[in-house]
Amino acid sequence: MSTKTYQALTKAPQAGAPLIFAFHGTGGDEHQFFDLAQQLSPSAGVVSPRGDVSEHGAARFFRRTGEGVYDMDDLARRTETMAAFVASHKAQHPDAPVYGFGYSNGANILASVAMAHPDLFARIGLLHPLIPWEPQANPALAGSRVLITAGKRDPICPWPLSQKLIDWFAAQGAEVSTQIHDGGHELRQPEVAALQTLLTAP
Repeated sequence: MSTKTYQALTKAPQAGAPLIFAFHGTGGDEHQFFDLAQQLSPSAGVVSPRGDVSEHGAARFFRRTGEGVYDMDDLARRTETMAAFVASHKAQHPDAPVYGFGYSNGANILASVAMAHPDLFARIGLLHPLIPWEPQANPALAGSRVLITAGKRDPICPWPLSQKLIDWFAAQGAEVSTQIHDGGHELRQPEVAALQTLLTAP
């Protein structure tokens, strides 16, 4: 698989710095978090791909048949395609630790890739993810650093499913941190601050 599978903005990491993958939400594109990733970790490399699924003109990383209803076969295929894309970039920077973060649909594809290929990412930030399926246990995630953020009144990502995902990662032995607010699907500054901590902490 090639590093050209997705249209993406890229920046090479400085020596000793991580390579960060940034995944946009539905309707976003490769520009949505590219600058933010550089602001949060200026020495890091960044790979920010554009989802190759169009939902009424809005870019996504996999298909769905309704709000919160995923095409699981499509998700499985696109998870493997994304994993190969990440691995191709990782191979170009073998000395750089690989981190990832995503918002909403971007968090969902990142979570799916990390669940299937826990060796790819050392740290992941899942901002308002929605994982409505039952992931299989994967003890290889033990030791991974995982940030999960959520809004307790999020109409798109119901809080009970967010809590379930937090518990699932903890059960795999991941080092889980959270940033929860009482609002909805919007990103708030404390979430961004928590993400910066995840991406830059020793």
